[in-house]
Amino acid sequence: METELSRSQRAALKEIWRQTSENGDWARTGDLAAVLGVSPATATAMVKRLVEQGLADHVPYRGVGLTETGRRLAVAVARRHRIVERFLTDLLGYGWGEADTLAPTFEHYLPQQVEERLYEVLGRPATCPHGFPIPGYGSEAIPALAQLYDMEPGQNAIVALSSSVSPAMVAFLGEMGLVPGAEVEVIEKQPFGGPLVVRVAGVERTLGEGAGRQVRIRMLTSGPAVDGDAAAAPRATPAGPGGTTKEK
Repeated sequence: METELSRSQRAALKEIWRQTSENGDWARTGDLAAVLGVSPATATAMVKRLVEQGLADHVPYRGVGLTETGRRLAVAVARRHRIVERFLTDLLGYGWGEADTLAPTFEHYLPQQVEERLYEVLGRPATCPHGFPIPGYGSEAIPALAQLYDMEPGQNAIVALSSSVSPAMVAFLGEMGLVPGAEVEVIEKQPFGGPLVVRVAGVERTLGEGAGRQVRIRMLTSGPAVDGDAAAAPRATPAGPGGTTKEK
């Protein structure tokens, strides 16, 4: 990379890119602070440093966006992170949550040629263990997929990815078996935002609306249209074993 970045700057760039890819052109410093686990003042200082380096733009009352250079670096950071995650799950057997926690500890020091070699050895995977596309494969943004909670009883789908970056939520979804590549069937859905009963790997599970909206799916069965169901995206490779604790 042309610009030398600290580990915290890499994390901030990746998160700004993720948020702006999902929600529009601007990310909020408060959201950055929450995801990165720092104080609002620290997040503001991070943003200020990125602005000084020409990697980000900050507009009061709107938020933070990436410059063209910043976006290019953020994509490279995300690509490396997701390749390292696949290495940890596919070759070393870590769970998808553990991989996300461990990846930043050494990806910062990984030479570019080693990153590309890992990618080839892994078989040029389309996604990270969480189902997010690996930039450079063809799609950089999070695909516009339907949410699990939008499904109706009798419908079946394949879990595409978890859109959550919360360690607790990722761990919970892993324990429920709601990992990329898993098939899920809706058994029951209570009205007015009530719980959803689903069958995953032959086991019935109950989850609330909040968790159900963090799981993106691709429909398998016909039925009422689900928003986002027609969106195309690479099929996620099932996550590695486990899915316990985490840090993304």
